Amino acid sequence: MSKLLLTFYGDDFTGSTDALEQLTLAGIRTALFVEPPTPAQLKKFPDLQAIGVAGKTRSLVPAAMERELKPALLALKRLKPRHVHYKVCSTFDSSPTIGSIGNVMDVAAKIFRTPFIPLLVAAPALGRYTIFGQHFARYGIGSAGAIHRLDRHPSISKHPVTPMTEADLRLHLAKQTKKIIALFDILKFSLPEKEFHAAFRQLLAEKPDVVLFDALTAEHIARIGTVLESAARKSSPLFSVGSSGIESALATVLEKRTTVRAFGMAAKQILVVSGSCSPVTGGQISRALKNGFAEVDFNFQKLATDPTGEINRVCRAANELLQKGRSVVVFTAKRGVSKSVPKKMKDNPAMWLGTALGIVAQSALKKKLVHRVCIAGGDTSSYAGRALGIQALEMIAPLTPGAPLCRAHAPGRPADGCEMVFKGGQVGPENYFEIVKLGKNL
Repeated sequence: MSKLLLTFYGDDFTGSTDALEQLTLAGIRTALFVEPPTPAQLKKFPDLQAIGVAGKTRSLVPAAMERELKPALLALKRLKPRHVHYKVCSTFDSSPTIGSIGNVMDVAAKIFRTPFIPLLVAAPALGRYTIFGQHFARYGIGSAGAIHRLDRHPSISKHPVTPMTEADLRLHLAKQTKKIIALFDILKFSLPEKEFHAAFRQLLAEKPDVVLFDALTAEHIARIGTVLESAARKSSPLFSVGSSGIESALATVLEKRTTVRAFGMAAKQILVVSGSCSPVTGGQISRALKNGFAEVDFNFQKLATDPTGEINRVCRAANELLQKGRSVVVFTAKRGVSKSVPKKMKDNPAMWLGTALGIVAQSALKKKLVHRVCIAGGDTSSYAGRALGIQALEMIAPLTPGAPLCRAHAPGRPADGCEMVFKGGQVGPENYFEIVKLGKNL
């Protein structure tokens, strides 16, 4: 294996494939694993330059996050990369009690002991922008939706688990950690290069624990990349937190070797399993149903009281439709409407729903009814991927920003070798599932 430039831990599966895409498109050979890879696994992926771990901390309480994250970060550090990145959703979905990003910083600071933690949430390629610490997001990644301040976003401000009611990322994060957060604001990017870096050194002289970067354009991201690379030390990797803007920033200054296909091949039919409550995904489901896709709906109450019976019912219904040559959407919420979660599921609904969706997908793959599967929903995707026994993913081709077509490595399981897409709730235009079926943007 060549010297690693970057390792990252993604807080969910869909966000992890976003980072995988950014690195692969930059020509940096990357593999995404479900757990920190063993030496035997790494031998199957020669000449890697970046390694990711698709985690599940976005849906966990702080104590469970620490149990999951600490050994993963230690394992990534032992690989001796220049950079270690904790990948979060570009809408910063989190709270003091679920998916706490501040808790991550507290845990990581004891492992890496770097002078400061860079925080970059903006990802202009995905329609995510930070200006004077205030964060903005387009309604739908890869769409022409309007841009909203985070606390007024029609979907993100109404997230069923971690609604974002504060657009100032410093104030939002201050509820999760006591670390001192400084802002490197948008005005600094108008400075000439020498003054730009001098301004950053002056900010560091104040000894902040965290530096939040504003960013509005790809040029801003590139300049941040030079700051991150210059801050990396030979003795210890630089630990950062943020969206795939981190990968985009570092890709501008890191070594590049490989190329990637422009698009994938069309599939005869596909299976979509969706645990997303996003109105964006809801619109995509409605569009797919109007254009030949069949639907199968999970019954929440029955899943709570008789999980085996309800999962078997959904498997039979989906498989029968696939046998008839139909593309199928299996969903737990439709048109962006979240159902009332039964009390039994409330501790971790993502685990219940994601695992059930993974079992449904595995049933279809075992019968060889489909070769391409799309898993929609950030929180649930981590559990669906694990239920499928996926150990690693490599990108095949881009589709729309943030959700590439990938090849699954799942030794001894039906998902091995199949084509997978992990799509976050906000990702994609209205015809997204048709794009997945065709293997390219329309």
